[in-house]
Amino acid sequence: MFGALSPAQPAHTPDSSLIGVRRRWREVTAGAAYDVTAEPYRTRLAAAGAKAARHRDTMAPAGGSLWGDLPFPSYVATPARLREMAQAFALPGTGVTGDAALGAAVAAGIDHYRRRVYAAGAEPVGNWWHWQIGVPKRLLDAAVLIGPHLGDRQSARLRDAVDHFVPEWRLRRYSGNSTGANRVDLCLVMLLRAMLRSDPEKADLAVSALSPVFPLVEEGDGFYRDGSFIQHTFIPYQGAYGSTLLAGVATMVAVLRGSPWEITDRAVFDTVERSFAPFVHNGFCMDLVRGRGVNRGPFGDHERGRQIAASVLLLGETAEPAVRARWQGMVKGWERRNTHVPMLEAAEREDLGFHARLAAIVADDTIPAAGEPDGHRLLAMSARAVHRRPGWCAALSMASDRIGHYEHGNGENLRGWHTGSGMLYWWAAGHGDQYSDSFWPTVDPYRLPGTTVSTRRLPDGAGAGWGDTCPPGRWVGGATDGHYATVGQHLYGLESSMEAFKSWVFLDDAVVCLGAGIAGADGVPIETVVDNRRTGNSLVMGGNWAHLDGHGGYVLPPGTRTLRERRGDGLVRRDYVTLWLDHGTDPTSAGYFYMLLPGASRDETSARAADPAWVTVLANTARQQAVRVPSLGIVAASFWNDGTAGPLSASAPCAVLAREHSDGTATLTVSDPRRDLAELTVTWSRPAREILRTHALVTDVGLGPELTVTFGRLSDHHGSSITLAFA
Repeated sequence: MFGALSPAQPAHTPDSSLIGVRRRWREVTAGAAYDVTAEPYRTRLAAAGAKAARHRDTMAPAGGSLWGDLPFPSYVATPARLREMAQAFALPGTGVTGDAALGAAVAAGIDHYRRRVYAAGAEPVGNWWHWQIGVPKRLLDAAVLIGPHLGDRQSARLRDAVDHFVPEWRLRRYSGNSTGANRVDLCLVMLLRAMLRSDPEKADLAVSALSPVFPLVEEGDGFYRDGSFIQHTFIPYQGAYGSTLLAGVATMVAVLRGSPWEITDRAVFDTVERSFAPFVHNGFCMDLVRGRGVNRGPFGDHERGRQIAASVLLLGETAEPAVRARWQGMVKGWERRNTHVPMLEAAEREDLGFHARLAAIVADDTIPAAGEPDGHRLLAMSARAVHRRPGWCAALSMASDRIGHYEHGNGENLRGWHTGSGMLYWWAAGHGDQYSDSFWPTVDPYRLPGTTVSTRRLPDGAGAGWGDTCPPGRWVGGATDGHYATVGQHLYGLESSMEAFKSWVFLDDAVVCLGAGIAGADGVPIETVVDNRRTGNSLVMGGNWAHLDGHGGYVLPPGTRTLRERRGDGLVRRDYVTLWLDHGTDPTSAGYFYMLLPGASRDETSARAADPAWVTVLANTARQQAVRVPSLGIVAASFWNDGTAGPLSASAPCAVLAREHSDGTATLTVSDPRRDLAELTVTWSRPAREILRTHALVTDVGLGPELTVTFGRLSDHHGSSITLAFA
């Protein structure tokens, strides 16, 4: 349990215990152990000290500001500047380390801001987050770093202000804005509050209040069994709230290590590889789990990837040796492969503690850099999928009855309308900046790659805010054996009458894409966007195929349309190559079939297009979608209704991946994407004589000239896949 006292620790007294915690806080958050006389630390620390001295010398307390360039309320910039000054005071080698004038200036600034903005009894204005998390965390951090320079009376008044805006009941109820990452931030505020006034009871609360964060959930905010992490009820969020959560807990674990409040629960360690690592590719965190933050600035995905990497290394310091070694190899691999925003260089600018940890493993030849994992991760509860094969990676973003089309809020991401309409991200060699370099402010928001959309014009911020844009579609998910996958989405358009059935089959060198039952009555065309690449490279059309130089190839249906354009406004403009299918105005039952070949050469693309037997479409209707790939022994099907598709039959809606192996064995993978089946029978017209691997939910198996398997309550499996093996 979080908050359990280590049996080796004595009962705590205020000073004996919290003095050590304050010392560890400075060590962990202000900088790791490194030689301050060595580069790059010497230069960076000196620069931080010079900056802090300038802020000290230009501080001019007034009624409406602490510095003239930061007029109040300045909820972010002023508290952040005070914290920067306090860090320069606490860190060795800054030239102002322990400088009494700097410490006094920080103390005066904290008290001035408290009196003018953050006063006990004041009414919070605007976003609650500033008052309960952002402002108190920075002010308290600065106060702890300068220690006794904040006098007893000033300290007591800051305490009273924090207690006013962050009362204890906020951490006793796990609801509203006190869940997930917000709860962890509130716990950090409470821990800092405990350090400020040597209050062990506040430390008890800070740690015990973490306990609801990590138990697996089945709805709402939190971590799910399949690795999903949800915040704001409807949004997959490993790459923003989740990364903040991981950073906060990693910090608390490190700071409280060896103290009476040592965190003994290891649940957070399970989330690293289950929930976060699947969405970090070559050092950046994929946008499909970054919510409304995707268009805050260029290369934000790389910034979040670094934050996750920093947390993994810090948390790894308290992990089991084998786990620590594995995580160090994983982060080292991320660092080596991120050539667009080199991780070590960025860490030097942003976080010297992270830089020191990262530099140590980069220089350690005994730590091998791990490669990208090979396989498929399908997170059905968050309608996300990630497919990795040597040389390329793809990720799929969908919306469902539990996951919103997109999130907008606080004026952000106002045109992310269609990111949940089957957006297919993909990266081949050298594509680490494809969605990083001003993609979101310049891409056509009606033509996101992979999506099927009504071209009906939408207002900025269409639909409810904060992700509450869930469509009614329940069949969203698929089946994966961990290597290959078939994924489907019963798609409903955002604020349109459009409906479609979309399937993707993820293979070794291709993604097979199917659409059926595409209909709408908005009086506008409906389009499926094969791709929209941010590139100026040449596109060659070859009949039923296309090749985009430096990117990959496509096997296409007749009538595929193309467009080359330069988009953006002001100084930010980017080149795009778009391929799309026009289904016409108000279609009633349109469909499509195409293949994406990431990283393929022109010859490989034309050869695949000239081989119609490589993949056979067995069904492509609003009842079933299925393909056969003979060379891989695969039959993959989305059963939107009961029925038969090629050699497979199902008694109810489900996803099925059947695979014959070269050694004569076979596997059958099944899932219940709608999460409502009390019973399901799947038949495969293939001889089977023996069960090699079964599952507790299997209630009956029929062997012989064909294989028949009956499953019990698949609804209890939450959309996850079950794989059986036969001979």
